[in-house]
Amino acid sequence: MQSKATTVADYLAELPADRRAVMEAVRAVILANLDKDFEEGMQYGMIGYHVPHRAYPAGYHCDPKQPLPFAGLASQKHYMSLYLMSVYAAEQQRSFAKEWAKTGKKLNMGKCCVRFHKLEDLALDVIGRTIRRVRAERYIETYESALGARSKRVAKPKTRSGKTAKPSRRAKTAPRKRKPSN
Repeated sequence: MQSKATTVADYLAELPADRRAVMEAVRAVILANLDKDFEEGMQYGMIGYHVPHRAYPAGYHCDPKQPLPFAGLASQKHYMSLYLMSVYAAEQQRSFAKEWAKTGKKLNMGKCCVRFHKLEDLALDVIGRTIRRVRAERYIETYESALGARSKRVAKPKTRSGKTAKPSRRAKTAPRKRKPSN
């Protein structure tokens, strides 16, 4: 659930007391381990941690008006979420999962989203180390490298002469008719 709050304080104030306590505890771990070049603020309707435009003027490639996202903390409808963009790559995700497994706690995770219901679900020490490991300068380098790799993957195919190939002209076919369902 995206919040309309414009400040972190407002976001936390609108949460039920039990969720607010959990979110404040996770936030404290993040802030205690966050590189000085990242900033906290509201982004995409949640608490966000990002590289500000003063440090990375290009901003986020999906929306350059937005600063480059690094992490996020959100209260969803059925759970709370911690988004760690630095573990999005498969190798970092495996490393994070292995480190988490050593704590004996169950990890409920998507690509970079750790879902949890209560503070006891979290391995706060692992979260702290994960946040602390990433410096903003290195994060920007990794981000730009990933963007470069992405643009190479989606590059248009070249002909033998080195020119960009034109898309094929496929004949349009009539849409298939569906059988009525009974």
